[in-house]
Amino acid sequence: MQNPDFWNDADKSSKINKELSSLKKELSLYNRISKNITDNKEMIELLKLEQSEEIYNDLEKDINNIDIQLKDLEINTLLSGEYDNYDCYLEIHPGAGGTESCDWASMLLRMYERFCDKMELKHEVLEYQDGEEAGLKSVTVHIKGELAYGYLKCERGVHRLVRISPFDSNKRRHTSFASVSVVPEIDQEINIEIKDEDIRIDVYCASGHGGQGVNTTPSAVRITHYPSKIVVTCQNERSQLQNKEQAMKVLKSKLFALEQEKKEKEIAALKGITNNIDFGSQIRSYVLEPYKLVKDYRSNFETSEAAKVLDGDIKQLIESILKIK
Repeated sequence: MQNPDFWNDADKSSKINKELSSLKKELSLYNRISKNITDNKEMIELLKLEQSEEIYNDLEKDINNIDIQLKDLEINTLLSGEYDNYDCYLEIHPGAGGTESCDWASMLLRMYERFCDKMELKHEVLEYQDGEEAGLKSVTVHIKGELAYGYLKCERGVHRLVRISPFDSNKRRHTSFASVSVVPEIDQEINIEIKDEDIRIDVYCASGHGGQGVNTTPSAVRITHYPSKIVVTCQNERSQLQNKEQAMKVLKSKLFALEQEKKEKEIAALKGITNNIDFGSQIRSYVLEPYKLVKDYRSNFETSEAAKVLDGDIKQLIESILKIK
């Protein structure tokens, strides 16, 4: 960063500056824990010489704080993958079940938006399609911030909801499904070749979320990639050109993630691992009736505080998964 030409390349300098900030934060946490341990050793020696309830209470409080800090440091260490500190794209699609599943997809969107707010991650809806009666058919969210992909990669898969349906006049219990996909926003230096003949670009008037005039000008862009059958849409920007650029970024990130997934499957096959590692595997259940329970099937983490989880309090769930990977 001391190089006079460092800031000439905005993308590269931003990436390095982000990495430096993350390293400084981790080092600061380590140094703080180390100092606290040293200080508490001295307090223990003092307590041996002088029995004091005040010193004992202070020591107990400090040790509990050290335990919390150590857990934070452990998570930072676990989130040291190649792409963990990248920004990411999160998509939600309802499963079979019509209105019920569309409504469940919108509940998941709210949960992730609240989680991002708690973690101080910036989030922006790139594409949104309303459900026919309620909820949503599809949504793509661009999430930026420290360890955005590292945390949210744990959310890939199918999420299951069990509740008394607000759309059922007979108040019966319904089960709904929605799938979540998360891919890292790849570095522009990574070369992903996309041939012109392999894609189709459509423009249309946006729907759903958006500012004034969003439904009156054909600024939204849909890109279809024939070889992979990936379809990407973007409608949040004002101009068609900006939406096309953003949609191409999302497409490149998805193609990159697809290649990474293929490599993971090949490695798993060589190791003789037969577990389903597809994004579509069911990962978590949220039961609201007849009892309250959220359970993650990968870590077996359970909590009865379903309302808190749906309000974005999913950090504990995510960390339980990171610890078993």
